[in-house]
Amino acid sequence: MKKKPSLNPKLFEMLVCPLTKGPLTYDPDKQELISLCAKLAYPIRDGVPVMLMDEARELEEE
Repeated sequence: MKKKPSLNPKLFEMLVCPLTKGPLTYDPDKQELISLCAKLAYPIRDGVPVMLMDEARELEEE
């Protein structure tokens, strides 16, 4: 089984949501950065966060 690349903790400390400039939450299972304020999930591909709103998926209402 291939190991998922982990997110660099120093990089994570510097990242904010590009839309709201608010904090992000890391979901290691889905390899996403979550912005609860914007209700968006930004993908992490090969250990690199893709912080483009066009690439983000909308979070479902719970």
